[in-house]
Amino acid sequence: MTFLMDKELVITSNAEGVQIALLEDKRLVELHKEMSTGQFVVGDIFFGKVKKIMQGLNAAFVDLGGDKEGFMHYLDLGPDYGSVDKYLRLAMNGDRNAVTLENFKIEPILEKVGNMGDVLKVGQPVLMQVTKEPISTKGPKVTGDISIAGRYLVLTPFCNKVSISQKIKKNEERNRLRRLMQSIRPQNFGVIVRTVAEGRTVAELDADLRSLMDAWGKMTEKLKRVNAPAKVHAELSTTTALLRDVLTDDFATIYVDNLDLYNDVRQFLKGIEPGKEDIVKHYKMETPIFEQFGISRDIRRAFGKIVTIRSGVYLYIEHTEAMHVIDVNSGNHIKAGTGQEDTALQVNIESAKEIARQLRLRDMGGIVIVDFVDMNKAENRKKLFDVMTEEMKRDKARHTILPLSKFGLMQITRQRVRPAMEVDVQEKCPFCDGTGTIKSSLVVVDEIESSLKYLLTSSNEKKLTLVMHPYVHAYLTKGWFKSIKSQWCRKYHVKLTMKASEKYSLLDFKFFHCNGDEIQM
Repeated sequence: MTFLMDKELVITSNAEGVQIALLEDKRLVELHKEMSTGQFVVGDIFFGKVKKIMQGLNAAFVDLGGDKEGFMHYLDLGPDYGSVDKYLRLAMNGDRNAVTLENFKIEPILEKVGNMGDVLKVGQPVLMQVTKEPISTKGPKVTGDISIAGRYLVLTPFCNKVSISQKIKKNEERNRLRRLMQSIRPQNFGVIVRTVAEGRTVAELDADLRSLMDAWGKMTEKLKRVNAPAKVHAELSTTTALLRDVLTDDFATIYVDNLDLYNDVRQFLKGIEPGKEDIVKHYKMETPIFEQFGISRDIRRAFGKIVTIRSGVYLYIEHTEAMHVIDVNSGNHIKAGTGQEDTALQVNIESAKEIARQLRLRDMGGIVIVDFVDMNKAENRKKLFDVMTEEMKRDKARHTILPLSKFGLMQITRQRVRPAMEVDVQEKCPFCDGTGTIKSSLVVVDEIESSLKYLLTSSNEKKLTLVMHPYVHAYLTKGWFKSIKSQWCRKYHVKLTMKASEKYSLLDFKFFHCNGDEIQM
């Protein structure tokens, strides 16, 4: 039996960009950031120029107009690149048939084995789509296999194929959707039917197809007016793309703290699913929205190198250039099993659930190696593999999980299209200001004495109050008659009152007049 989860989306906006938190049963499972300065988004289509051909790599670098050039291997050209290149030339010349592809003759499929230099030349205009955002020092990865995604469908030009999502299991529904799309799709345009299209009406699917064809027409019109390099089709923003991809019937509420963004989200939902816009709520409280929903606390707990699970188990997560490594530690695990093997299984199962969440939350891609607690029984290793497989079903990113090796390692590969989410949960030390060192205690005491001596020589006051951190206060007042405080009082003939305050950092101190006014140094 499948139980629907209570899903909520919490969106906050500021000058730097938009942050989106996806909650499942009040638990943070995904965090997305849309920076206002982002140049490349997965799905964007660019009219670019070939910058250079790398014969050794059988690849090309493409100028997209950004700081970094796009990279494309020969295999990324796509089987229909001949048709894409022909369409581009027609669109640049303003041929009206480029919009509908009515009299368009599809070119032969590109051979899987070939030379990039035989297909592209330096300076040649190309139509490219971003498949992976820039990561670290690498530029975006691009493809010549063009498609435009909608709510229920993905438009795939230059082919006449209808594909149905593998997640739609019922044969009757698959056949219905296939017959329907074959009857309404335009000639020379293929369609991929997405999972959310299951059970949708002809009118809904037709409206989505029309909007995709409209986007194709606008891109075609733009190609005859702009000069390369230029963006000719922009994928939806992270916010609206996430809504398009994850919105299901079990979505309870969407909270937005920015009025303009709130109106945009409502308008978008009204367009793709009329009546659903009422789940969007404008958050108006003074408390920051992430604080109100406990998201800030969850972020601080979940994004450090060490992630503690409630039972005492903890994960150590390390990110390297080549892969992500996760080490499972039993810690002070409080659920005692019947033996060491049983305890190890409990620890590993609990860790697997958190690891599946961490992969989504941090959007970790590429190779992930997990070092679980060793188990001797094959049935327990199989049980752990089944748990991880089940937990990862909620993850929309493509992934592969291998069973435990004889060393207790599990290998996971996960689709990587953008940099892994990193949140700095550390704060700058107020004592050392991030340097890692502070003044010697002797230097602090010398500074206080020097300031005291200066005040006494520059004024006639003989009564002063000194306020400082409790640690410094304890050091100066230790030993009453032999304390440093007593020595100063006798040495400088002053009545000195010392007070401790936790509001002060270790190196802070202030002098006050006898009337309570602070003395400005």
